[in-house]
Amino acid sequence: HFDCSKLDQWGVVFNHGIAKGMYLHFKLQETENDDSRGKGKGPGQALDAGKFGSARKAYLREMIARYGHNLALNWNLGEENTQTLDELEPMISYIRQTDPYGHNLVLHTYPNAQDKVYGWFVGRKDMLSGLSIQNSDVSKTHKDTLKWVTRSEAAGHPWIVAFDEAGNAQVGTPPDPDWPGAREARKKIRKGKRKVKAPTIHDIRAQVLWGTLMAGGAGVEYYFGYRFPENDLLAENWRSREKTWNYSRIALNFFKDQKIPFVEMENADALMGNGKNDNWGYCLAKEDGIYLVYLRTVKDATIDLSGASGAFSVAWFNPREGGELVKGSVESVKGGGVVSLGVPPVNADEDWVIVVKK
Repeated sequence: HFDCSKLDQWGVVFNHGIAKGMYLHFKLQETENDDSRGKGKGPGQALDAGKFGSARKAYLREMIARYGHNLALNWNLGEENTQTLDELEPMISYIRQTDPYGHNLVLHTYPNAQDKVYGWFVGRKDMLSGLSIQNSDVSKTHKDTLKWVTRSEAAGHPWIVAFDEAGNAQVGTPPDPDWPGAREARKKIRKGKRKVKAPTIHDIRAQVLWGTLMAGGAGVEYYFGYRFPENDLLAENWRSREKTWNYSRIALNFFKDQKIPFVEMENADALMGNGKNDNWGYCLAKEDGIYLVYLRTVKDATIDLSGASGAFSVAWFNPREGGELVKGSVESVKGGGVVSLGVPPVNADEDWVIVVKK
């Protein structure tokens, strides 16, 4: 059944989003209704019980016909998807045949199912064009993103890898620290029976936002968890995460304003001595051209320019407040070896982005 009035209302919202430069994410189904296995509700729950039949075909065709004209979007086959490969393949093929615009086609699955589910599609150019990833610990976001960016590239079919649900399901991305009830909720979470370490908004900025981008990821979305005020189940006020939205805006403006050639760059954590891809620092590079270094805190920042020649400028960017690039203790370096990048003008105990440019 299609509620045409509601679909028209959605169209108004989507038109507004596109006018604001937003990228639309269509999750075509939830795990609760993608099939009938293990749900205790009997066969034929919804959309041909997961198979590719007439109901699913009509639904997909309607979504594409109504909303496929939007300038920037992805079709996500399903949140925490539990369909089988035999059910997913014809669904993917139908979307590809029906969508005249060739939009990004992605899949979302459980954190512990990524290797099995995504592994089906690695290297297959006729199937997915990207992933929408979930994990259960924000500290794993950089490595998770990097894993699928590099694995898909190695298979000859690079994926657009984005993160849409980082962190423990109970806490997700927390509200701003001064949001009413946030502090009290954090205490209950810390001392309750189901003890969970809730990330701070600074953890989200560092490990989720910049962790994804510096791995070559396409971007992030924020899941609210269900134990904080304005949570995943009943959120009505998105200003509860205003600081996190601001950090995202600052990051986007940085890449745009500084004309960073993001699509030509690859992760290069090893150049800054982080061969394990840990969260203390990340590097994104277009070798012998431009290098971005993100540091959680600044201490003895170096970069290996052995594969580069000539002179490079060194400037610093504040990912917490934005603004122009500023000069640090070192303003230029030369290629040919490992060089020190110095320290920023202030607040070396906080996170900074260093721009090393030929």
